[in-house]
Amino acid sequence: MFKAEKSIVDKKRPPPVKVLSGQLRAAGGGRGHTDGGDGVQIRVGQGRSLIVSLVWMQGTVLDVQLDRNTVMLMDETGTFTVQGVNNIPKGKPCLLQGKYVMVMGVIQAASPEPVIRAVKVADLTEQAALHRRMWKLEVQDLQRVMA
Repeated sequence: MFKAEKSIVDKKRPPPVKVLSGQLRAAGGGRGHTDGGDGVQIRVGQGRSLIVSLVWMQGTVLDVQLDRNTVMLMDETGTFTVQGVNNIPKGKPCLLQGKYVMVMGVIQAASPEPVIRAVKVADLTEQAALHRRMWKLEVQDLQRVMA
């Protein structure tokens, strides 16, 4: 690999990590400082941890405030805020109270309330029951493999 190619690859952000809002809240530490390559350290069980900056989260839409560019979601471990939703192409139609959605984004804050800056939003409402049942297992499985 050429030197120029290697530096581009090195700067590439890692893939999103599936997380629960409770894991971010428990990590504490306030701001994620993710733009500098750091992130938030989350516990993934039995003394293991991961540093995450780009996350994949899922939850039910509780509150939509398009004038403030935010949405509040709830997963099985608590609530979290998603910012920047007005900038997501095709993301707004699924941002209605009661919809079940996935959000991929960058951690802006971990506690006291997790805040994510959205990169992608997708509606999972059509098979919400299945997605809800599987979500915690998907999170645990991916984190076990990554840790």
